[in-house]
Amino acid sequence: MFRRKHGADVNSDDAEQREAKISELKAALGTLSARGEKYCSEACLRRYLEARNWNVAKSRKMLEESLKWRAAYKPEDIRWPDVSVEAETGKMYRASFRDREGRTVVVMKPTKQNTSSHEGQIRFLVYTLENAIFSLPEGQEKMVWLIDFTGWTVSHASPIKTCRETANILQNHFPERLAIGFLFNPPKVFEAFYKSSRFSSIQNRSRR
Repeated sequence: MFRRKHGADVNSDDAEQREAKISELKAALGTLSARGEKYCSEACLRRYLEARNWNVAKSRKMLEESLKWRAAYKPEDIRWPDVSVEAETGKMYRASFRDREGRTVVVMKPTKQNTSSHEGQIRFLVYTLENAIFSLPEGQEKMVWLIDFTGWTVSHASPIKTCRETANILQNHFPERLAIGFLFNPPKVFEAFYKSSRFSSIQNRSRR
C-alpha cells in the first residue's frame, strides 16, 4: 500500500499491454463467488497488478489471498455497532473534507488509543478503510492519511502483534490505496520509517 513500484514488467506507457494484462489476470482467477466477482473490478485488478509490477502470476496469488481473507473476515459486513467503542476517542476517522484532488482523507491520532483489544483495533482499522474507500468519488482509487503524533510517547505504542497484522492488511489486502500520507510531529523513533524509500508516500510534517 505504501510503495510505488518501479521497473515494472510492462511498459507504463503501453495502455494496450496493460489492458491485456488485466484481461489475463481476470481469466486466471476463474469462476468467482458473487462477492468475489463484485470485488474484482477492473480497477481492483489494476491495483493488484501495479502492486506486483504487472506480473500476472504474482498478482493472481496476491489477489487470491485477499479473496480468501475477505471471505473469512467479511470486512464489508462490519457495522458501526461492532466498532463504536474503538471510535469513542476519535483516534481514527474519515474526515468530513477531501483534499484538492477530491480524495478521501483519513485522520489518525495514535495518542487517543483507548483499548487494548487486538481484534477490536484491527476490525476498526478495516471498517475505517472500507468506509473511506466507499466514500471515494467515481474514478478515484486512492486516499490520503493525516497521522498526528502530537503528545505521542512509547506508552502509546501498539503491540507488535497488532502492528504486524496492520501492516499485513494494508500492504496485502488494500494495495495501491494510499496516495500520500503525512506524519505530523512524529517522534524520532519514526525517522527511519518516513525516510525509507519503501514508504516514499509518507511525508514528515514536524513542527520546526
